[in-house]
Amino acid sequence: ERLAVIDAAQKNLTDLSQQVVGLQDILSNKQARGAFGEIQLNDILSSILPPSAFQLEATLSNGKRVDCLLGLPNPPGHIAVDAKFPLESYRALNNSKDESTLAQASRTFSADIKKHIEAIATKYIIPGETAESALMFLPSESIFTELHTNFQSIIEHSWRRKVMIVSPTSLMAILNTVRAVLKDANMREQAGLIQAEVTNLLKDIERMDKRIDNLARHFGNVQDDIKEIQTSSKKVTTRGNRMEEIQFGEEAASNLSKTDITPPQLLPIPAEKDKIKL
Repeated sequence: ERLAVIDAAQKNLTDLSQQVVGLQDILSNKQARGAFGEIQLNDILSSILPPSAFQLEATLSNGKRVDCLLGLPNPPGHIAVDAKFPLESYRALNNSKDESTLAQASRTFSADIKKHIEAIATKYIIPGETAESALMFLPSESIFTELHTNFQSIIEHSWRRKVMIVSPTSLMAILNTVRAVLKDANMREQAGLIQAEVTNLLKDIERMDKRIDNLARHFGNVQDDIKEIQTSSKKVTTRGNRMEEIQFGEEAASNLSKTDITPPQLLPIPAEKDKIKL
């Protein structure tokens, strides 16, 4: 039973060694190694930033294509991120057996890193188009640690060339800051839109106040006209009543002459001599 367990464990070790050899074969190819770094960069970006915040394989105005372009507002502007994986020189550095081999491997490693720094500085930093600095992504924490531990001059050179060297861990920290900057920029943009809408709303309210004042004046004129019409109507009604009273008075007088007034007494016709006297 113990031999069976040992055989199973040995089989697992064999499978694991084959996988390690396969990974070494992938990393030994420069093109495959570059794709490995780009895939790792894409995974980190996708896990932290929204898709609208970065562009993969972006082409700049000079015709150069960068692995990633972070879309930040001005300032600082768009930041170029390029993945580099100097694995061969790093392996030679770690496999050095004596001082001379170590010195030669150190020079080769420094030259490779400087070459990558110069390429990024000249290709991916464009005044007026990108930010003043760019990022060089090393998909290996061990290489990043080796640089900061034993190659401080290379780090200082990268600072002078405004190329920041980042590892997966430090890139995550930078991307979290980038996300906060984008969120703040979005809030400021929305605040600007809200302020503009409030300004337009105040203008609309001012125009509405003027129109209400005009409408109030029109209502005032209408009320004055209504009062004048009411006055004219009262005058017409008064005159009509007076006319009715006058008409009623003539009818009463005629009725009264027929009933209450006695006819006058007829006088005797005077004689001829009276007529002459008269």
